[in-house]
Amino acid sequence: MTDPEVLLFVESGAVTKRLQELYEKPIKIKDINSLFEIHRHLFQDIYVWAGKKRKVEISKEGKQFFPTSYFDNAFRYINQLIADFKKIPKNNKKMISEKLAEILDNINYLHPFREGNGRTQREFLRLLALEKGFTLNLTPPDNKSVYERYMKGTIESDVNTLTELIFERIDTNEK
Repeated sequence: MTDPEVLLFVESGAVTKRLQELYEKPIKIKDINSLFEIHRHLFQDIYVWAGKKRKVEISKEGKQFFPTSYFDNAFRYINQLIADFKKIPKNNKKMISEKLAEILDNINYLHPFREGNGRTQREFLRLLALEKGFTLNLTPPDNKSVYERYMKGTIESDVNTLTELIFERIDTNEK
């Protein structure tokens, strides 16, 4: 498939269907490997390399992402961040938001996939929040401000902006 608009349309539909499956049957976040499991699930219908780490160096708008030669070090570091997150009490929304922002910032800089990093990391964060009894939607369809702040925070590696955004968007999961 070469037409970018057709690919985007097909990809969007397939990923939306796969996201719905994760809402119905969430993946339990254990470590960095769960990120790869989410990517594989979301993009399995689109890319043969879904769930596999990139082997090429990539950049966006002149900003170089994490070098592949150091991935193993980054994976260990992110695993430690996840372990730290799991120790935070469920009622400490502020600390949960701060740690989720730190995890997001590190995973975004890592950018382990050729495509689909943003959707995968937002789902990863949603699932981590869910494990603490919270809902987290960083992609509300009707809120341009959330998207712009998310993009600013990730592009500029602005953990404070990400923390504030997550703190505002995180909610208890009690119905």
